[in-house]
Amino acid sequence: MSRTARLGVFIFATLAILAIGIFLIGSKQFLFSSSYHIKANFDSVAGLDNGAEVRVGGVHKGTVSVIQLPTQSNGKVAVVMKMESSTRDVVKADSVASIQTEGLMGSKYVDISFGSKDAPKIQDWETIGSQPPVDISDLIKKTNDMLDSGKTAMNNIDELSGNLKSVSAKVDEGKGTLGALVNDKKMYQQLSDTTAQAKEGATAFQENMQALKSNFFLRGFYKRRGYSDSSELTKYEIPNLPQSPQLKEFSYDAAKLFNKPDAAKLKNAKALDSVGHYLEQNKFGLAVVVTKTGMKGDTDKDKELSEARGMVVRDYLAKNFKFDDTLLRTLALGKIAGGAGSDAGGVEIVVYPAGVASAEPRPMRASQ
Repeated sequence: MSRTARLGVFIFATLAILAIGIFLIGSKQFLFSSSYHIKANFDSVAGLDNGAEVRVGGVHKGTVSVIQLPTQSNGKVAVVMKMESSTRDVVKADSVASIQTEGLMGSKYVDISFGSKDAPKIQDWETIGSQPPVDISDLIKKTNDMLDSGKTAMNNIDELSGNLKSVSAKVDEGKGTLGALVNDKKMYQQLSDTTAQAKEGATAFQENMQALKSNFFLRGFYKRRGYSDSSELTKYEIPNLPQSPQLKEFSYDAAKLFNKPDAAKLKNAKALDSVGHYLEQNKFGLAVVVTKTGMKGDTDKDKELSEARGMVVRDYLAKNFKFDDTLLRTLALGKIAGGAGSDAGGVEIVVYPAGVASAEPRPMRASQ
C-alpha cells in the first residue's frame, strides 16, 4: 500500500472515531433527540455539578444544564434540567426533584419522581417541587451525637449497676430495714401477720357496713334515698345499648322526676305513665332505662345513685303496667356530660323494635 493510501486510511479512521465520540457524547447530553427543560429550586445543591445525570424512575433521562445562584441572600439555587421528551408521560406538574448520592461518597445526581395519573403534564421551563438533599456532614454529626448519648447512657448504667451491687451487698449482710426483713425470719413473719390482720379488718369493715344498711336505726336513711339494698341495683343492668335503630325514646329531667338531687325516690311518678302505656300497647324487643347524674359530686356515689334511679324507674313500670318486664333492663352511666337532663342528671327510656336481641344483664355485684 502506498504512502498516500495509508495516510487516507488513517485520516478516515480518525474521523470515524471522532464521529463515534461526538455521537456518544451527544447522546448522553441529548443533543440529537427531542428534549425540553424543567427547573427545581433548592436551598443547597450539596455538591451537584453541571452535566450531572437526571434520573426518572432510576433511569438516566436528562442532564443538569445550568445551576443558577440566587440574586438575593434569601433566594434559592435554581437547577435547570434538560429532559428527554419521552419523559413527559411520567413527569407531571406534581413530580418532585431530589438530589441523591451514588453510593455513600459517590457523585451527585437528580432523581425525579413520577407524577400522579390525573396531574397535568409538565410544560417547557416549568418549575417542579423539590426535597432538601441529605447532607453527609450533618448525618455524620448526628451519628456522633447519638454515639455520645449512647456512651453517656452506658456510663449511667454502669454507675447504676454499681449502686445496685452495693445495695445488694448490704441487704445480704442484713444492714438496713430491707436487709433485716430479708434476713430476719421473725420480722418477716410479723410483717406477714400484720398484713393479714389488716386484710381481715378491711373485710370485716365491709361486712359491717353492709349490715348497717339493714340496721333498724339506719334503714330510714337509705329508704329516704329510694332504696335499701345496694346489691340489687345492678340485677337487671346491661353493659351497653344495642347497636340497632331505636323504636322510641322518652327523656326526663331528673330534677323533675325525683324528690332530691341525691335521692332515687320518685316525686312525679305519673310522668312515667306515658312510657308504661306505650310498652303495653306496642310490641317491642327491648327497653332500657338509661340513667345519669350531673357532673358534680363523688363519682362512686353518683354511680350508685344512677343505678338506684334506674332500678326505681324500672320497678314502677314493671309493677304498674302489663308487659313482659323481662325485656325491660337498666343502664347506669353515672357522671356524664351532655344529653337530656339538667345538672341533677337525666333519665332516658330507649325502646327497640321486636327482633332486637335482649342483652344479657351484668352479674349482680357483691355486697358492699
